[in-house]
Amino acid sequence: MSTTKKKKRFTFIEARITSTLSVSLVLFILGIMAMLGILANNLSVYVRENIGFSIVLKDTATENNVAQLQASLANAEYVKAAQYISKEEALKEVMLELGENPEEIVGVNPMQASIEVRLKADYTHPDSIMDIDRKLSKYSYVEDIYFQKDLIQSVNDNMRTIGFILFALALVLMIISYVLISNTIRLTAYSRRFIIYTMKLVGATPGFIRRPFILSNILCGIIAAVIAIILLTCCISYIVSEFDNFYTLVDTRMMLIVYGIVMLLGILLTAVSSFFAVNRYIGMKRDDLYYV
Repeated sequence: MSTTKKKKRFTFIEARITSTLSVSLVLFILGIMAMLGILANNLSVYVRENIGFSIVLKDTATENNVAQLQASLANAEYVKAAQYISKEEALKEVMLELGENPEEIVGVNPMQASIEVRLKADYTHPDSIMDIDRKLSKYSYVEDIYFQKDLIQSVNDNMRTIGFILFALALVLMIISYVLISNTIRLTAYSRRFIIYTMKLVGATPGFIRRPFILSNILCGIIAAVIAIILLTCCISYIVSEFDNFYTLVDTRMMLIVYGIVMLLGILLTAVSSFFAVNRYIGMKRDDLYYV
């Protein structure tokens, strides 16, 4: 192999490596955005499912009444968890908070039995809460139902805002990423524009000309996606090791979804970019190839 051919081959390989690394960094950023989106959703579910309400029972409520209500809550589709707190347990909690026994002051236990309920995330909306309130109020031994309506509304509003911001940011990054990957692949196609013209001269169809370019760039996209996935895994491992509670928001299913998104984007963006980059030179005349 001549020195010129070796130099051209080395330049081509160097361009491929540079292109793959560039795409991998873009995919890494997109992967972080996908991860942030899923984390925001997981955090939203976690916060909403830890916001509950209290069902205050009348003093006349019997053990059968309590058992009936608990059974009803256990079968309810909107309940994540429910815990019965007796008058005595409620008194102990108040004593721990106040540091004194209210029963000694008033002469009787002033606390009331209650059931603390945590809702599933899908039911922490105003309409659902009103419907739940209406259903539970029908029980004659239920004195009152306390919902943290302001807190629930605030959480929903904040999560909606965060979701909109992340979506807008992801959309902008997608556009920027496509432009960056497209420009990177276009440079590769530019360096081989005369090969494309030669293939066209010998009767190759546009589909036949595009195929090797698209396949080779898809392969680069897959390699770039693997590199991005490795970087994402390292980042997650570091964050989990630094923040003990972070692992509650990260699970295997979430990471597999992020990895799948990164791999899919690596294939789609490189394939689409290759298609349009090669098409540009397929339609050009020989003289035009010198001035692009």
